[in-house]
Amino acid sequence: MTQAFPFSAIVGQHEMKQAMVLTAIDPMIGGVLVFGDRGTGKSTAVRALAGLLPQIETVEGCPINAAVPEECPHWADVSPTRLVKRPTPVVDLPLGATEDRVIGALDIERALTRGEKAFEPGLLARANRGYLYIDEVNLLEDHIVDLLLDVAQSGENVVEREGLSIRHAARFVLVGSGNPEEGELRPQLLDRFGLSVEVTSPADIKDRVEVIKRRDAYERNTSTFMKRWRAADTRLRNRILKAREALTSVQTSDEVLAACATLCATVGADGLRGELTLLKAARAQAAFEGEPEIGVSHLKAVGGLALRHRLRRDPLDEAGSTVRIERTMEEVL
Repeated sequence: MTQAFPFSAIVGQHEMKQAMVLTAIDPMIGGVLVFGDRGTGKSTAVRALAGLLPQIETVEGCPINAAVPEECPHWADVSPTRLVKRPTPVVDLPLGATEDRVIGALDIERALTRGEKAFEPGLLARANRGYLYIDEVNLLEDHIVDLLLDVAQSGENVVEREGLSIRHAARFVLVGSGNPEEGELRPQLLDRFGLSVEVTSPADIKDRVEVIKRRDAYERNTSTFMKRWRAADTRLRNRILKAREALTSVQTSDEVLAACATLCATVGADGLRGELTLLKAARAQAAFEGEPEIGVSHLKAVGGLALRHRLRRDPLDEAGSTVRIERTMEEVL
């Protein structure tokens, strides 16, 4: 099996990599939406994330990656004996996936061969405690979108069909990528993404040449290329682990809370989810930088990521959402 391209070897695309790292530090930030041109490294970054993320401890053989035997569902037919470490799951949800494939369904093989009514878990079970990746998320069928909205809200997958009544944990970070020219995303799903990133092809010739050189080196001799970047990925992984440990101790002042609220109100962000996401992202950024308290610099660093996709359209303002947020941050912060 071909190893994923190293995360640290991705040229440029700093916002996209920053958003991925922040959700690795604090999954409660929510998902990441990456919109941009074809061939800008969106899929590469997500696949690279799998190799970067720290391993998780899970019950051996458990289909939902339970952390302790008590959380392993009874329908799994697993005799929990020991805990093992495995890579953080990054699960692909293909556009043509059926509802049964996503949420799970009756295990037909066991029903026919043994006459037993058993549950066959779906992609949501595999993605628990990890990442669920949807390429071309704006082309996803509406009924699958509705399913994802329900599960993302509750953190639980509920299956009631063919005489089955199944519940299991389904807490994952949703990562979606797409090309805005191929259609817009439904507002309900758009709001579920914590962070939003806009990516473009690099304009600098040196960057474009470096992309070609690294990709060519990776394809020509994958093992050598992976060894070259292993140390950089390890350093980044250790920073993520250190930031996770420090996250709960990062202090938040009333002034920072007021700045969050003022910024969101000024840019006209819908609802209050913007403030909460902005605060969580800024806290993760502070922890990543090793700072004990959230500061204005951290709000500025994540403001565009957290608010870009939450702005109401202003027909009198021709500036894009990123420009509007940067302009407002300069005024408010």
